Amino acid sequence: MIEALKQRVNDDAGLVRRGRYLTTAFLLEVGPTIWLISIFEGRIVSVVRGPFVMPSSAFALRASEAEWAKFWSERPPPGSNDLMALIKRRVLRAEGDLQVFMANLRYFKEALAKLRAERATA
Repeated sequence: MIEALKQRVNDDAGLVRRGRYLTTAFLLEVGPTIWLISIFEGRIVSVVRGPFVMPSSAFALRASEAEWAKFWSERPPPGSNDLMALIKRRVLRAEGDLQVFMANLRYFKEALAKLRAERATA
């Protein structure tokens, strides 16, 4: 599922434009699985699954599989609908150079929300 992040973000011209000054790499930890996500000028250039020996990243976002599953559900429950809500509930840990994360918070919120289950249209 995380592999779909690259296409979903890069297909959103508004989101790419919002991140046009963002070039970084960060770790996304989903339970025991770690992903290294590289961004260049708002476009995701790679999503690589770990394990890694010494990954180079600006920061890391770490949460359990259950918490990410709630965040990525079609209609996340209150407290699981936003990255900052997860941090406030202490189920998401943000570690590392948080200046990069906070300066581009809206980009990261919208990018990670791209993995939410889509509503079925009838």
